[in-house]
Amino acid sequence: MAADKPLSNYEDVFEEGDAPKEAQTVHRIRANSTIMQLNKILVANRGEIPIRIFRTAHELSLHTIAVFSYEDRLSMHRQKADEAYVIGKRGQYTPVGAYLAGDEIIKIAVEHGAQMIHPGYGFLSENAEFARNVEKAGLIFIGPSPEVIDLLGDKVSARKIAIAANVPVVPGTDGPVETYEEVKKFTDQYGFPIIIKAAYGGGGRGMRVVREEASLKEAFERATSEAKSAFGNGTVFVERFLDKPKHIEVQLLGDNHGNLVHLYERDCSVQRRHQKVVEIAPAKDLPTDVRDGILNDAVRLAKSVGYRNAGTAEFLVDQQNRYYFIEINPRIQVEHTITEEITGIDIVAAQIQIAAGATLEQLGLTQDRISTRGFAIQCRITTEDPAKNFQPDTGKIEVYRSAGGNGVRLDGGNGFAGAVITPFYDSMLVKVICHGSTYEIARRKVLRALIEFRIRGVKTNIPFLASLLSHPTFIQGDTWTTFIDDTPSLFDLVGSQNRAQKLLAYLGDVAVNGSSIKGQVGEPKLKSEIIIPELFDEAGHKIDVSRPCAKGWRKIILEQGPKAFAKAVRNYKGCLLMDTTWRDAHQSLLATRVRTVDLLNIAKETSHALHNLYSLECWGGATFDVAMRFLYEDPWDRLRKMRKLIPNIPFQMLLRGANGVAYASLPDNAIDHFVDQAKKNGVDIFRVFDALNDINQLEVGIKAVQKAGGVCEGTVCYSGDMLNPAKKYNLPYYLDLVDKLVALDIDVLGIKDMAGVLKPHAATLLIGSIRKKYPDLPIHVHTHDSAGTGVASMVACAMAGADVVDAATDSMSGMTSQPSINAILASLDGTDKDPGLNVHHVRALDTYWSQLRLLYSPFEAHLAGPDPEVYEHEIPGGQLTNMMFQAAQLGLGSQWLETKKAYEQANDLLGDIIKVTPTSKVVGDLAQFMVSNKLSPKDVEARAGELDFPGSVLEFLEGMMGQPYGGFPEPLRTNALRGRRKLDKRPGLFLEPVDFAKVKKELGRKYGSAITECDVASYVMYPKVYEEYRSFVARYGDLSVLPTRYFLSKPEIGEEFHVELEKGKVLILKLLAVGPLSENTGQREVFFEVNGEVRQVTVDDKKASVENVSRLKADPTDSSQVGAPMAGVLVELRVHDGTEVKKGDPLAVLSAMKMEMVISAPHNGVVSQLMVREGDSVDGSDLVCRIVKG
Repeated sequence: MAADKPLSNYEDVFEEGDAPKEAQTVHRIRANSTIMQLNKILVANRGEIPIRIFRTAHELSLHTIAVFSYEDRLSMHRQKADEAYVIGKRGQYTPVGAYLAGDEIIKIAVEHGAQMIHPGYGFLSENAEFARNVEKAGLIFIGPSPEVIDLLGDKVSARKIAIAANVPVVPGTDGPVETYEEVKKFTDQYGFPIIIKAAYGGGGRGMRVVREEASLKEAFERATSEAKSAFGNGTVFVERFLDKPKHIEVQLLGDNHGNLVHLYERDCSVQRRHQKVVEIAPAKDLPTDVRDGILNDAVRLAKSVGYRNAGTAEFLVDQQNRYYFIEINPRIQVEHTITEEITGIDIVAAQIQIAAGATLEQLGLTQDRISTRGFAIQCRITTEDPAKNFQPDTGKIEVYRSAGGNGVRLDGGNGFAGAVITPFYDSMLVKVICHGSTYEIARRKVLRALIEFRIRGVKTNIPFLASLLSHPTFIQGDTWTTFIDDTPSLFDLVGSQNRAQKLLAYLGDVAVNGSSIKGQVGEPKLKSEIIIPELFDEAGHKIDVSRPCAKGWRKIILEQGPKAFAKAVRNYKGCLLMDTTWRDAHQSLLATRVRTVDLLNIAKETSHALHNLYSLECWGGATFDVAMRFLYEDPWDRLRKMRKLIPNIPFQMLLRGANGVAYASLPDNAIDHFVDQAKKNGVDIFRVFDALNDINQLEVGIKAVQKAGGVCEGTVCYSGDMLNPAKKYNLPYYLDLVDKLVALDIDVLGIKDMAGVLKPHAATLLIGSIRKKYPDLPIHVHTHDSAGTGVASMVACAMAGADVVDAATDSMSGMTSQPSINAILASLDGTDKDPGLNVHHVRALDTYWSQLRLLYSPFEAHLAGPDPEVYEHEIPGGQLTNMMFQAAQLGLGSQWLETKKAYEQANDLLGDIIKVTPTSKVVGDLAQFMVSNKLSPKDVEARAGELDFPGSVLEFLEGMMGQPYGGFPEPLRTNALRGRRKLDKRPGLFLEPVDFAKVKKELGRKYGSAITECDVASYVMYPKVYEEYRSFVARYGDLSVLPTRYFLSKPEIGEEFHVELEKGKVLILKLLAVGPLSENTGQREVFFEVNGEVRQVTVDDKKASVENVSRLKADPTDSSQVGAPMAGVLVELRVHDGTEVKKGDPLAVLSAMKMEMVISAPHNGVVSQLMVREGDSVDGSDLVCRIVKG
C-alpha cells in the first residue's frame, strides 16, 4: 500500500544518515490490516479530533491527509498527518468558514487521492448535503447516510420518529417553529419553564432556557440568531424544560447490513450553558431497569431508520427516573473516549472499517461480546477563565507540561509550548480521560492528572475542574444538567500560582530594562554569596544555631505580661540595649530597602548572639509601606517569619499614635484594628509617639496598645537644643509631657531624639530629672548619630538612669543611623551599666552586615561623616538620607546645601514644630518646594494665598496631623488654606469609623483570594500602595524568595542560580540569551533554562518605546498659564477642556516621590488647551493648561 507520494517526515522515525531502503518506509512499519482495502483518508476537521482519527488510521495502515485554514497553519493536527493542505487561498474564507467549505475540502480530497473523508464532530459532521457531495465525488463518507442525517440531524423529525416508535419524549412542539407567536402558543398550553433548541447542530449553541414570559421574546430571537450564525439555519423547536434532570446518552454502532449494537451509556449531566464539561461512563447508580429501557429504546430507534456507523442517542432522566428521548447525534462525539476506555473498543477504528465495508461480526462487535469494565471520566481542559465567567483567553502558551501515568489518556490538539491560541475556534486544549476499577478511583486519577498539568501563558479552566471534581455532589455522582449554574461554591477556586513563569517575567524585565526599584543607582558591589558567621561559646565550642535560642526577655512578656516586664527591666542592674539594625539603621543608611530574605538569613544567629536585648526594632514606621511600595513584599509576612525564627527577643515597632503607620490621622477604630493585628502577629513593644507631641493623638495609640495587651512605650519626641533658653522646647515642657504620659498608665517611657540633637549634658539633665521624679518608671532613649555625639549621649543617658539605649551593628551605625553597638559596649565596660551581651558574638554578627551593606550599595547615601549642622537644621536622621535622595530625584541634588538651609527656614515658617514623621516630611516638602520655586521665607508669607503648596503642608495647616505646641502660624495658615476647614481638635474625631466587614468584602471581590485581617489593615493604612502591591504581585508573583542580587540586577549569561519557592521546591535557573528587539512590537524574547527545560518570556523593551516629549513651559508673566510647580508625575487630572473653575479649584494632583500637591486654578475661568494626561511625567514649569477668564 504505497503512498501516492513519498512521506516528507520519515526523518521523525529514522535518524539522518540512516535513511532506509525504499521498501522500509513508515507505511511498512505500520502493520497491515486484514480488512482494509483502502489506503488514504482525509479528516475534514481541526484540533484534537483529527489527531485522534489519524492515530487510529495509522494503526490501520492508512495514509492521512489534514486540511487547515490559513489561521490554523501552525496547529498540531497539520503536523500529525502525512500530508496537509490549506483550504482555499489566504483571505478567501473566514477562519471558521474554511472548515465549512465542503466543496473545497472535497476538491482537496479528490486531487490528492483520498478515498475516505471523516468529518469528526462539529463543522460539516451533521451536514447531509456535504455527505451527499462526498459520495457523488466517488468517496466514502465515514458516517450515516445523507438521508439518515437529514432525518436525525433535524431534531424535530427525530422527535417524530421517536413518537412513532413509542419512545417517550419531552412535551414539545410538533415541528420546527419560525415565529414568536408559535412559541407563545406552546407556552400558553404547557407553561414554563421551556427550552428553545436549534433544530440543526448542537454544542449548546442556539439553545435558551426560558422561565417566564417576560424574557420569552428576547430568548427566542437570540436562539434563532445564534442558530443561524452557527449552523446556517435558524430553525428552532421548543420543549418543556425538566428541572435537575440527568443527561444520559447511548453510544451506538451500526454496519451497512442492518446490524446495530450499543456500547452502553455515558452520563453527561455536568454541563454549562448546555455544553458538556465532564462526562462519566457508565452512568453511576442508574437503576438497572432504567438503564435497560434506555439502551433498548436507543437501539430500536436507530434500527428503525437504518442507522449505520457511530451515533449517539441522547435522553433526559428526571428525578423520578423517568426518561425521555431528546435526539440522536449522527456523528462521533467528543466524549466517545470514555466508552472506549470501559469497553476496550476503538470506536474510530470501527467507524473507518464499517465505512470500508466490514460487518460488526467481522469486527467482533456483537452485543453478547460487548461488556464494560470499571469507570472512566473525561474532563475538557479549555483556555477559559472561570473567574471571569469562562471568558476565552488567547495568547501564546509559554509552558505546557502534561499529565500521564497509569490509567491516564490525553487526547490533545493545540496543547504545546509555543502554540498560539487564537480567538477563532473552540477553546479546548486537551481532553483528560482516566479509567479506574471504581468511580472513586477514576475520579481521583482525574484530579491527580489535573494537578500535574502546568500550562502557562493562557488561563485555563483547570482550577474550576479541580473544584468540580472535589465537590461532595460530584463525589456522590448525583449531578444534574444545571448543577454548575446551581452551585456557586464551585467558583471558590484554588488557582495555579504560576510562580516560576511569573518569576521569569520579572527576571526577564530586569535582563532587558535593568532594575525598576526606585532609588537604585548602579548594581550591587557584592557578587558572591554572603558568608554566615559562626558563634562559639566561652569554651570555644561551636553553638548550634539550627534552632532559635530559648533565653530572652520576651518570656517575661508572654508569661507575666507588660507590667511585670516593665518592672523586670527597671530592676535590671545594667543598661539594656535595643538593636535598630533591622529597621531604623537601614532606613537611615540604605533608604529602608533591606529585604525580608536578608533579615531572615541572620535571624537564628541573632536570636543567640543578642538574646539579652531589651528589644529588636524591626517593624513599623517607614518599613511598613516601603515593603509594599518598593520591595513588593507583604510586611505582615515579614513579621511572621521573623517571629518564627526569633521567638525569644521582644520585637519593637514604631507606631505613629493616631496615624498608625500612615502619614495622616485615621479613624480610631483603624488604629485599634491595626495594633491588634500587629500584636497577634508578633509585635511585643509598641513605641507610641506623635509627630507634634499632641497628648490627645498619643492617647489614641496608647489605648489601642493597652487593649491589645502589648507593652506600651509612651514616647516624647525630643526636638532642638534644650539647653538653649531661646527654644520653646525646654525642660519644663518635657517634664509636663512626661506627667501626661504617666497619667495614661504607660509601661515604659520613650525619649525619641530623631535628629540626634540630644547633647550629652542635655541628656544628663533630662534623664536625671525624669528619674528623680519617677524612680520606678523604665526609660528608653532613642537617638541618631548625625552629629557624631551619639555614643557620648547614650552613655550619659545610661549613667543618668536610663534603662535602655539604642545602638546599631557597627557596619550599619554612625552618621544618620544609631551609635555603634560595640562602641557603647566598650564605653560601658567596667561600669555597673553592662548591657549583658557577648562582644565576640556581637562582632561575629557584624561580619554579616558588613557584607550585606555591599549588597545594598546601590542605595547608599554616601555620607562622608558626621554633620554638626544638624543642631541648626534639625533634620531627623532617617529623613536626612531620604531628602538627599529626593533632592536628586527632583533635580535639586546640586542645591543640597541650599535645601538644608531651606529646611531650617521652613521649620521657622511653620512655627518651629516637632519634626518627626509625618511632620518632618511637611517641613521637608516645604523646603524642597521653596528651593524648586526659588522662594524666600518672605516670598512664601507674601504669596501664601496664591501658591500651590505641597499637599502635606496643607494637611498640616488644616490640622490633620494634630495641634502643634504654641499653635499654628498666622496669617500664613489662613492665607494658604484659602477657605479650607481648620480643625481645632484631633482629626480622628471628625472621621467616620472604618467598616472593616465592608472593606474585607470589597477586597475579596476585587482580588478573589482569601483576604485576611492583615490585608484589611494594610489597605486601610495605604489603599493605593496596597492596590499597586497586589497588582505587581499578580504580575510577577512573590519575589521575596528571590535572592537580592538577582532582585536588583540581572545574572550573567550562563550563570546558574537557585531560587527556593518553598521548602523542598527549588528552581535551578540560568539566563541563556536576550533576543533582538522586534521593531514591530518593541519587545524582546528572553530565554531561560528552568530545571533543565528551556523557557522564554516576552518583555517590553522600555528603552525602545521611550519617546522624548518636549513640553511647552508656562510663561510666569501670563496669569492664564498654569505650570507644574515642580517635577513629578500627574497622578490625577480633575478637569478637561471646557471645565469652568473658580480660583483655588483643584486642576490636577502632582506626585513627586512620596510628596503630593494639588495644582489649583489661579483665577476664575474656563480650562483651555489642556496639555497633559494622567500618568504624564512633567518638569517644573511645564505648561499644564490655560485658564481663560470668562
